[in-house]
Amino acid sequence: MIEIRAEEPEDIAAIRRAHQQAFHPSPNEACLVELLRQARKAPISLVALSEGQIVGHVLFSPIAIVPAPIRGLGLAPIGVLPAFQKQGIGSKLIEQGLRDCRRSGYDWVVVLGDPHFYSRFGFARARAYQLENEYDADEEFMVMELRTGALRGIKGMVKYRPEFNEAGC
Repeated sequence: MIEIRAEEPEDIAAIRRAHQQAFHPSPNEACLVELLRQARKAPISLVALSEGQIVGHVLFSPIAIVPAPIRGLGLAPIGVLPAFQKQGIGSKLIEQGLRDCRRSGYDWVVVLGDPHFYSRFGFARARAYQLENEYDADEEFMVMELRTGALRGIKGMVKYRPEFNEAGC
């Protein structure tokens, strides 16, 4: 049985290990989580537990559309220990995270990832909403409105937190 809950202070080391193992050999995702946490820019941070052990983690951090005043969240990173991958744990983390985003009053979420995977949750190509990104990604850059019409009339460049550019630890 997998339990999903909010990150707690005593989870920090296990979250780091989960990202280090999920993205081995790159330390970037583990460093990104720590940088966002230190900047207090991790409003939604969830862990997945199996028999009390942290086996996965997802983080949602603030992003902005320039020049629009509207703000949303970016889903990144998400990591699951290799031994627990392909069991739906990542999907459970994303689903609970999106519910928490809605409950917290956020209007939209972006993600940079596999279109086939993320479209299952309701993400669609961001360019269809006239949204661009700093990474020049096309189909992989996706958005999801958490409130119908939240992006109506909004267009521009989606900017991630500066920590995304500093995460090369």
